[in-house]
Amino acid sequence: MPSVSPADLSVGAFSASPPWLIDPAQMRWRAGAAALRSATAGQVPQLLRRRRLPPGRRVVRVGMVLGRAVGGWYLVERRQGRREGRPEHSRAGLSRRLRVAFQTLGPTYIKLGQILSSGEGLFPPELVSEFRLLRDRVPPESFESVRSVVEEDLGAPLEELFTRFDRQPLAAASIAQVHSATLRSGEDVVVKVQRPAVSTTVRTDLAAMSWIAPYLIGRIPVSALANPPALVELFAETIVEELDFRLEADNMLDVARVLAATDQRSVVVPRPHPKLVTRRVLVMERLSGFSFDDVEGMHKAGIDTAAVVRALMISFLEGATLFGVFHGDLHGGNLFVREDGTVALLDYGITGRLDEPRRLAFLKMLMGGTINDPKMQLAALRDLGALPLDTDLDAVIRDLGIAGPVKDPTAMAPEELLAEIREIIKQLLAYGARIPKVLMLYVKDLLFLDGALATLAPDVDLFAEVTHIATYFAERYGERIAADVGVDPRQQAVDLDGMRAQLGVTSEVEHMSHRDLQARRELIRKRMEDHSRSKRRRKR
Repeated sequence: MPSVSPADLSVGAFSASPPWLIDPAQMRWRAGAAALRSATAGQVPQLLRRRRLPPGRRVVRVGMVLGRAVGGWYLVERRQGRREGRPEHSRAGLSRRLRVAFQTLGPTYIKLGQILSSGEGLFPPELVSEFRLLRDRVPPESFESVRSVVEEDLGAPLEELFTRFDRQPLAAASIAQVHSATLRSGEDVVVKVQRPAVSTTVRTDLAAMSWIAPYLIGRIPVSALANPPALVELFAETIVEELDFRLEADNMLDVARVLAATDQRSVVVPRPHPKLVTRRVLVMERLSGFSFDDVEGMHKAGIDTAAVVRALMISFLEGATLFGVFHGDLHGGNLFVREDGTVALLDYGITGRLDEPRRLAFLKMLMGGTINDPKMQLAALRDLGALPLDTDLDAVIRDLGIAGPVKDPTAMAPEELLAEIREIIKQLLAYGARIPKVLMLYVKDLLFLDGALATLAPDVDLFAEVTHIATYFAERYGERIAADVGVDPRQQAVDLDGMRAQLGVTSEVEHMSHRDLQARRELIRKRMEDHSRSKRRRKR
């Protein structure tokens, strides 16, 4: 007897074994979601308003906790690292102390640490590794607190709603924790429950962060480029939206809809419950699978791990460039790989949303990279807000040497490489460059996907993968892309020289795996550390 697909697969990319069916029109908690989203975003300017004086005792508390962490590192690990010539020991010590300090300071700083933990390739590996512990190893709330929130928001005793509700959470993070449960109607679910005092704490911390951020502008070149007030603004927008689980459930349906519209069935979204969704409680379908780093288990199950990464990359790019909606917080803790090779994508508190001009800018950036048109890429970055509107793009190309010969960083002396980096940062700052908010989410997701290649497909040829994805977009969306940005990818050959330039290799290099790329990065890292160590010796 032929199997029948669930009816709701027409409205979203969900599992083939539904605990219930999704009918967006019948979900009362979804009513007014757009107005709620707008009202939530409207809170941010008030939270970030300029204050003449620091906002109360919280600033003092934060300063004391972080000061103890940095002071302890300075007296112990930093001295040991310098004495023994082990900078990695110093970094590990500082990372551990900061992680403990963030955990002590509570939800807002834990969330900040979680975001930093997704920056593999951007932040030191010791920091990324340590802050990963903040994803799901945060001390949980007491079961009594959880029960109180669930019963208050759902309007009934726990025992009237569930036949089973595990006292120990599956995971505990900054804003909420997740419990396994079984509904009275028999479905196995997970229940996301917000921490009781998190809303007040977050708002107090945001006020403190916004007071400090302007004083960091220009203090450190990298932070000046990132624009600390913009970082705080992004953080405020995402974390404030995360405080209302009705918006998260609505995000789930929107991402599922985009996946269905692109017929991307290799990624599935858990179904939110039709009724049991409130501001602080979210009941959803339970999905399970291999953890994202269980490569051995996936291979034993016959799963093509390279195809898993490719599906994630394509669905991410489709959502951002064609529909203006994408999951904004990809990391290993938010993914399961199921037995059939599909990816269960979890946690929709942070979702990137693009208006039409910014969606077109992202599409131009993608096309500019595909055909190696630096000016188109810079124009897209300008349209996204990364450069002032009156920027002379030809001058940027000239000053940054974008059109010049490729410089291989592995063949450069450490002093030369440092000078090159300093000069690029200086030139970007001179042009008023910054990283706009939505671009930060986009880059953070790309960094995760880069790390996913290292874990799941280290020997796949990167150039072949880029060509495959570009060909997929040209064949499937060529007509639409041509209408949107005036460039028909069906008539343009994929030009990988721009990608080679970004990797620091010449056009003669025809193949490069992520394992090769990691080896190059490790060589550069080791040379820089050796250079730093020898400089300290000379000073002595």
